[in-house]
Formats: sequence, structure tokens, C-alpha cells
Amino acid sequence: MSPRHRRPFPLDHYERMAEAIRRDITHPRNLNPERRQRSYPRLVKRARHNSYRVKRPGDTGTRHPTPLTIRLANLPEAA
Repeated sequence: MSPRHRRPFPLDHYERMAEAIRRDITHPRNLNPERRQRSYPRLVKRARHNSYRVKRPGDTGTRHPTPLTIRLANLPEAA
């Protein structure tokens, strides 16, 4: 068989590879975690053509007494 008539790889190999990639992409460790509520919700002072709510007098942010705690997701366990 000449090189121009051969497939780059067997079809069954492609299907197995595609399934493995799909499984890896949709694995829970690769999905984004649930987002927390915002301390300062996104608002705008004047209504325009956008999807943000208009700011009202009762829309104040939350003051936190301590600095932010940073947690890194999907890190391997320490040995």
C-alpha cells in the first residue's frame, strides 16, 4: 500500500483516544468549583445596554475583618 493511501492511524485507536480525552476533560478534578457569593456584587450607577443591575441605596459591599485566604484547587496531597 502506498503512503498516500494509508490512514494516519487506525480508526479504533482514534475512538479509544477520543473517549479517554472526553473522560479526562469531564473528570471532577478538571471542572471549575462552585463559585462563592461576591462580597461586592457587580452593579452599575447608570442603566445602559448591559446585563448588570442598577445600583440602589441599599447595595453596599461586605467588609471582611481579616485578609483574604487563598486556597489553590487540585493540588496533590503533601507527602
